[in-house]
Amino acid sequence: MRQIVNLNRKWAFSKDATQVPTELPKLWNWVNLPHSWNAIDGQDGGSDYHLGTCYYAKEIEKLDLPKADRYYLEINGANASADVYVNGKHLRHHDGGYSTWRVDITEEITAKTLLVIAVDNGVNETVYPQVADFPFYGGLYRNVNLVCVSESHFDLETNGTPGIHVTPIVEGKNAHVDVEVFLTNATEDQSLCYTLLDMDGNEVSFLTSKETAVSFYIENVHLWNGRKDPYLYSVTAELLEDDTILDTVSTRFGCRSFEIDPDRGFILNGEEYPLRGVARHQDRWDYGNALLPEHHKEDMDLICELGATTIRLAHYQHDQYFYDLCDERGMVIWAEVPYISKHMPGGRENTISQMTELITQNYNHPSIVVWGLSNEITMNSEVDEDLLENHRILNELVHKMDKTRLTTLAALSSVPMDSEYIKIPNVVSYNHYFGWYGGTPADNGPWMDQFHEVNPTIPIGMSEYGCEALNWHNSNPEQGDYTEEYQAIYHEELIRQLYTRKYIWATHCWNMFDFGADTRNEGGEAGQNHKGLVTMDRKYKKDAFYAYKAWLSDDPFVHLCGKRYVDRTEDVTKVTVYSNQSEVELFANGVSLGKKSAPDHFFYFDVPNVGEQTLVAVSGELRDEGKLRKVEVFNEAYRLREKNAVLNWFDITEVEGHFSLNDKIGDILQTMQGKLLFMGMFAKLLPKKGDKVAGGFEMNDGMMQMLGGFTVLRLSGMIGTMGINLTKEDLLDLNAKLNKIKKPKQK
Repeated sequence: MRQIVNLNRKWAFSKDATQVPTELPKLWNWVNLPHSWNAIDGQDGGSDYHLGTCYYAKEIEKLDLPKADRYYLEINGANASADVYVNGKHLRHHDGGYSTWRVDITEEITAKTLLVIAVDNGVNETVYPQVADFPFYGGLYRNVNLVCVSESHFDLETNGTPGIHVTPIVEGKNAHVDVEVFLTNATEDQSLCYTLLDMDGNEVSFLTSKETAVSFYIENVHLWNGRKDPYLYSVTAELLEDDTILDTVSTRFGCRSFEIDPDRGFILNGEEYPLRGVARHQDRWDYGNALLPEHHKEDMDLICELGATTIRLAHYQHDQYFYDLCDERGMVIWAEVPYISKHMPGGRENTISQMTELITQNYNHPSIVVWGLSNEITMNSEVDEDLLENHRILNELVHKMDKTRLTTLAALSSVPMDSEYIKIPNVVSYNHYFGWYGGTPADNGPWMDQFHEVNPTIPIGMSEYGCEALNWHNSNPEQGDYTEEYQAIYHEELIRQLYTRKYIWATHCWNMFDFGADTRNEGGEAGQNHKGLVTMDRKYKKDAFYAYKAWLSDDPFVHLCGKRYVDRTEDVTKVTVYSNQSEVELFANGVSLGKKSAPDHFFYFDVPNVGEQTLVAVSGELRDEGKLRKVEVFNEAYRLREKNAVLNWFDITEVEGHFSLNDKIGDILQTMQGKLLFMGMFAKLLPKKGDKVAGGFEMNDGMMQMLGGFTVLRLSGMIGTMGINLTKEDLLDLNAKLNKIKKPKQK
């Protein structure tokens, strides 16, 4: 019988070793798995986290192992490439940091066996990802096990297979369930026993066979129906010789049908089922991507609290435990490979192998409905024939391996609506940041309408949208100020724009959680992308979190916004309350300021700002409270101060009716004087096509267009990554020149 021995405890680890040890190193650091050597330096900014080859070593004693014919070392995540050595002998190399893979080490096991795994997250032009806005955390960051089996067993080697594939097909009230297993070293005198169980463990069907592919028929099937009813069956396969069980595999599965219609959106089991949710990165503060089960569960609990029906698991294969949670909680999932940001002609085979592993290992999860081919692949690449061919190959591979699901991709905002590459998958989504990187929040819906009109047969979705927010505050929030208030009003508008268009097949807010981005130095805190609805440590739900909860969750609640923004200078404070209830009443020091209704779930109150007040939002038995205090001088603790910034926006002299560093580049370029200024000193502020900016991204036409939405000051804070360092005097001189240019009169 199969036995699994966990090997997570006590590995010797070294960043400095240069060769494979022949005995267990006593002077290396001792670590337990899961482990990442970038858990801290991958999140502190500076774009200087450790890349390269590091070594893990562990000694196991044969007497401690279960008796078995074969022993397989199972590695569930080693980022990004890895080599396995047993007693000094090299046994296997693997490229791809997010999938499961195994190595047969049987012949090398001795009384004391030295396991060494060399893991490399360094630069590599053939292994994805290489360019992206997240750290490529190195390490053995998921479980490492020893799988002990009989000579005849269910396959353990082919693309990290679970050894069993289940394909349910719903037919009216019933379902056909095709089960296929994969065997290693099986003999003719052996047989297979299949048992189908319902969610309560009751036997539904049972059969014995010599065949590795069988079918079951379930009458009056209980459907897997998303968040409403995520019902799961299970099937167990046993390999028998006479009456002895040699090996066993089992898997859960769900019976459901779905389609994606260009007009009606996502349809689950024949009913429209709007996919409105979030994207998720797998890392967190102080852990990198070396998460524990309780971390995954906390993430899922928070996403469920939000009321989401879908998750985009970006930008790589996630932990099997999280896919299991998605099945159990009824989440509809977009799963993808890290073919991201830059097409590498030498990386085609790696896109194929990572996609093959993704599908092989996750085929049985009913939560998954689409396989993602790529993400923003035109960020640093032209749409040439090699890129198109790579996508066609992946698309064909997916449909060959899985005839039940669809393909998709996440396109960069600048990709034309008639681009050939967005027509390769079955459905498509775009990453739009109108309202953060240029444009306004109100631009999003009309863009979707235009795409829908131009491509009426292509289902269109929104795979990323969002803006950054930290603990900064302003009563008059503006794009680019990193305040919690701007993030809230941005998402209010995006919810109105996107959630009222049912043809949008899925929306995935970017991102559910703040995540590591070591190349970034924005918003006063380096090393993170702060677009999350929840902070990276999962301690604080930003106000925007509750805007989504008001639309998506059925759990009654009321949330008073602005609890971290107490001191206010204005005479009348605009207070926002989010709730999924029909009516909300606001009290100030026990005095009612009135009741309000809000069909969009966003309740706005004008509160006279006098003295110190306790605000209480009430709806029935629900209540939430905060403080409001009148002050004469703005509390500087609320104001963004960029670390290492030469200037902040509030230090800049402004002349009424004239431009300054706080104005957008696109507006300045609409004037002749502004254009002339760009040709002089201003020109060195602008990245040129082909320049490298933060994260290794290369400026292209789409990114150049996006710059029009940046203020001059905001851009000046970004170009340090290009080696252009402007002094305070440079910026003040530029501001003085801008102060002389009149703004065009508003029509």
